[in-house]
Amino acid sequence: MAAPAPHGAPEGSGATPVPPELAKLLRDQLESVADEVEEEVRGQVPEYAARSADERHRALLRSGVVQALTLFVDHIADPRAQGDSITAIYYELGRGEALEGHSLETLQSALRVGGLHAWRLLGRTTEELGLDSAVMAGLGELAFRTVHEVAEAAAAGYAEGQLRSTDELERRRGRLLGMLLGEGPVSPEAVRDLAHGARWTVPPYVAVVALAASPDQREEERPLAAAGALVDMDSRPPRMLVPDPDGSGGFGGRAFALALRGRPAAIGPSVPLTAAARSLRWATRALGLMGRGILPRQGVVRCADHLSTLLLHSDEPMLDLLRARALAPLDAVSEQQRGRLAETLLAWLLSGSNVPDVAARLHVHPQTVRYRLRQLEKVFGQAVLHDPGTRLDLILALTSAQKGEEFLNSRP
Repeated sequence: MAAPAPHGAPEGSGATPVPPELAKLLRDQLESVADEVEEEVRGQVPEYAARSADERHRALLRSGVVQALTLFVDHIADPRAQGDSITAIYYELGRGEALEGHSLETLQSALRVGGLHAWRLLGRTTEELGLDSAVMAGLGELAFRTVHEVAEAAAAGYAEGQLRSTDELERRRGRLLGMLLGEGPVSPEAVRDLAHGARWTVPPYVAVVALAASPDQREEERPLAAAGALVDMDSRPPRMLVPDPDGSGGFGGRAFALALRGRPAAIGPSVPLTAAARSLRWATRALGLMGRGILPRQGVVRCADHLSTLLLHSDEPMLDLLRARALAPLDAVSEQQRGRLAETLLAWLLSGSNVPDVAARLHVHPQTVRYRLRQLEKVFGQAVLHDPGTRLDLILALTSAQKGEEFLNSRP
């Protein structure tokens, strides 16, 4: 970021000689002029007025005014003077503004206001001395040069500080995200402290998004980072923590999908901030089920819309045991029959044992349904099929098997 600089600012001695003895006269008045310039800057630049209660900021403003005036007087005493030590101070002032998150425009405004007021005060002095217009023109060139030099130095420092500030901000946000998604307990006080340093507003609720891996993902394609999300694209899977997920700035349907650039993603449930790791676990689990085809493979999957499936697959070994036990009777029939009978049994259980509904769901004749039900009663036993506990086990086993494509969905 570059500060606006005067075009063709003079670099060496001024075109018109300025009496060097004027430097001593102005140097003697420097402190009183600095007082007035400092007061003018605080009065005309709101940001500096707001910082006036801070002793450190008052000292920085005072130092900046004095140094700029000193540089101007030094140029009068010796137009060849470079003033490197003073411009170095303005470099640090610009760098400090960036590191504190302030706008460069604030510092530029202070330079414009201070420079103009200093020139007015100088005009009064030169009038009293009766200096001719040629000397005034020379003084104007030196003043122009002084403002140019300090503005350039401040802009260069601001650019360097902004780069460092961005890197440091990323590091702090990374530490904050690591704390929120870690396995250990999360202290609200520690979160607030880290969030303050990371310039991140602490929300009451968050949700974590797990993203499908993409080797083409570029660094600048950090979805929703600008909207306040904490993003870690280097983790496996890549993830981001979104504040206020149910508010207007959260997962706004199409807008959110567009921000992901078509990348498959799973959104964990909304949870209190200190429970963000829980949202991550569910989002990661959902992303794994998307990869297996148990949940939709493409688009954005919300855990809140698939809670029963996620619960069912939360303990895979236990689910395997349930399927093996509940569906063991189907091992007695052929593979082709097994698919049709399993499909019919699930439809029958889900439709409240209503044969016409089962027939409509499977697009078969009701007689076909009754025939298959008689086969199922032989395989499982009539009493077993009507037992409430067994029916629940069968629904869970058949639903998970169907989602996992573990039995044939043969159609007649």
